[in-house]
Amino acid sequence: MSDEKKAALREAALNYHRHPKPGKLEIRATKPLANARDLSRAYSPGVADACTEIERDPQSARDYTARGNLVGVVTNGTAVLGLGDIGALASKPVMEGKAVLFKKFANIDCFDIELEESDPEKLAEIVCALEPTFGAINLEDIKAPDCFVVERICRERMNIPVFHDDQHGTAIVVGAAATNALRVAGKDFADIKVVSTGGGAAGIACLDMLLTLGVQRANVWLCDLDGLVHEGRQTGMTEQKAAYAQPGGARTLDDVIDGADLFLGLSGPGVLIPAMVARMASAPIIFALANPSPEIDPEEARKVAPNALIATGRSDFPNQVNNVLCFPFIFRGALDAGARTINDEMKVACVEGIAELARRTTSAEAAAAYQGEQMTFGPDYLIPKPFDPRLMGVVATAVARAAGETGVAERPIEDLAAYKRKLDASVFRSSFIMRPVFEAAATATRRIVFAEGEDERVLRAANAMLEETTDKPILIGRPEVIALRAERAGLAIRPDRDFEIVSPDNDPRYRDYWNTYHEIMQRKGVTPDIAKAIMRTNTTAIGAVMVYREEADSMVCGTFGQYLWHLNYISQVLSTKECHPIGALSLMILEDGPLFVADTHVHPQPTPEQIAETCIAAARHVRRFGVEPKIALCSHSQFGNFDCDTGVRMRAALEILDAAPRDFVYEGEMHADAALDQGVRERIFPNSRLSGSANVLVFANTDAASGVRNILKMKAGGLEVGPILMGMGNRAHIVTSSITARGLLNMSAVAGTPVAHYG
Repeated sequence: MSDEKKAALREAALNYHRHPKPGKLEIRATKPLANARDLSRAYSPGVADACTEIERDPQSARDYTARGNLVGVVTNGTAVLGLGDIGALASKPVMEGKAVLFKKFANIDCFDIELEESDPEKLAEIVCALEPTFGAINLEDIKAPDCFVVERICRERMNIPVFHDDQHGTAIVVGAAATNALRVAGKDFADIKVVSTGGGAAGIACLDMLLTLGVQRANVWLCDLDGLVHEGRQTGMTEQKAAYAQPGGARTLDDVIDGADLFLGLSGPGVLIPAMVARMASAPIIFALANPSPEIDPEEARKVAPNALIATGRSDFPNQVNNVLCFPFIFRGALDAGARTINDEMKVACVEGIAELARRTTSAEAAAAYQGEQMTFGPDYLIPKPFDPRLMGVVATAVARAAGETGVAERPIEDLAAYKRKLDASVFRSSFIMRPVFEAAATATRRIVFAEGEDERVLRAANAMLEETTDKPILIGRPEVIALRAERAGLAIRPDRDFEIVSPDNDPRYRDYWNTYHEIMQRKGVTPDIAKAIMRTNTTAIGAVMVYREEADSMVCGTFGQYLWHLNYISQVLSTKECHPIGALSLMILEDGPLFVADTHVHPQPTPEQIAETCIAAARHVRRFGVEPKIALCSHSQFGNFDCDTGVRMRAALEILDAAPRDFVYEGEMHADAALDQGVRERIFPNSRLSGSANVLVFANTDAASGVRNILKMKAGGLEVGPILMGMGNRAHIVTSSITARGLLNMSAVAGTPVAHYG
């Protein structure tokens, strides 16, 4: 890398830390503090009630304070990764970074604490004194052997989990990578020879973990700067190294590398040379974890051992051993179970959870975060990626289970399945509100045809459908393209074996399909030749014909192209007097709850009758999500104060709704702020039939509805489920081109729900 590029990267990193405000953390209140009443509850006199309750029952601190979700990241800055002994103050950016990772990956709050104390026993005393503040302690970047002393004292004296991540976090991820590497190589822990370089905290902890997983103590050869750790050696020895001393005299790494199955490097660059790799066992496992330069360059190792299984500590090589795969989730499970400590069983549960996840199909979210990387279990994918959102549910649940089974949980989690669902819902924001829809969909098996079957998002959604639902995907596309893209995406599914496929180029049903389309459209100017051409080229029309012929129960289209273009062909084939497009309803999942928006796509300027029909249909669909509808008819006019076009049409729609009994609450016409804020609404119209905040906004034109939908999505962080095409009897849905694979899975569940479940 050129000096110029290095300087640019350095400046970019400094700017990241400096702007828009210094540092990477801030504290935010979780309770309102807007008036005297709030103040009296937050502080005096109301705070005294919480204090006396905790005095009476110390365990209740979890209920009345942030302690149960608060971790202290503590260091003295004596062994900062890649930087060494830089002191407590200089280590603060690293500790802030660790706190950010806790929050990002496991929603755990953190205080970073940098202590100017080099004496390990005094350091331990300070940490122990912090117990009332925290639910757990993460020790970080403390040099060996001091770190062993600090952790031992803290674990003995404290009744909360104390975890030195440099040791155990690294060991857990190494254990997971080794578990899968041995599976790929066809070897067992009990049979392998391990040669390790680096006798520091991480190195010793990794060896301890390998022994826990089944490696034989006699088969471990530990080397450091002074050569092999052997019996009788005095130089550079510690109690921890001595546990791995081999019989015999002084030897070097070169002397003991022959026949090694696993090289574990936590030392420095260039320690392992290609000639040594050539003398290792077949399919050698090489974990060269020194940062930033590994013990051997992976490409150099592969020149002499093409079938080597290699992991490093760097993100620009496959199989990065990164502690973020572990520490957020082991703390999540420990905190939620009220664990008094983190024991070996919890660590092994973490190992097994991480390893098992790598063997599954890669998540769409991880694939999106690491575009261009092959993420199929094998030599170059032994451990999952940090941004795989399934880590939370899988690993934290495994840890919580182990805490309960080993008796260290103060609050053992009884329903682990429900706990995992809760964790998944915290990561997949749509999980909670989609649950009623998935449950309803599970009552029947429906055939869902995807018009754009070659799209990778569709392939991932189809794979997830097969794993998570009872519905059967049907894909329209070229079989060879679908197979190639599924393989490239690391998906195990294949055409015809796992799902039905319709090939526009060559399908035996082609004649039946164009004849059906021609019969429907022959009096609308469609000739046989046009019908043939459409059934060869228009996958939306093909999907609609399949639903019409009852070869599929519902269709999903729209991953590319314009919404109204797709709607045209769906309407041609599937519309009837009773079943016709009413409107498009988008569910926006926001931080403070769900908000439904309609009509975002179907009627550019709906008539009053169409607006009323949209409200009725929206109420029916909103209940599918377990939400009781409160509908606001939105306009530029407020309760009759302006005779604009939208106001006139909304008032006419209100009259239509009022003409018959309705089983849902609705009100209008009004501005969006009045719909969402009861205080604003009461000042303008105190006799409103709507209470609280509306959860469905119905607009008088698609410009307004679509604009609000996009603003909520792009600026308010809203997650969209939909659009749901109302009025079609759940036989067709048109998504938008920005939809994700999980969004398609959600829409497949919507499409997979029998109509009887929602009216």
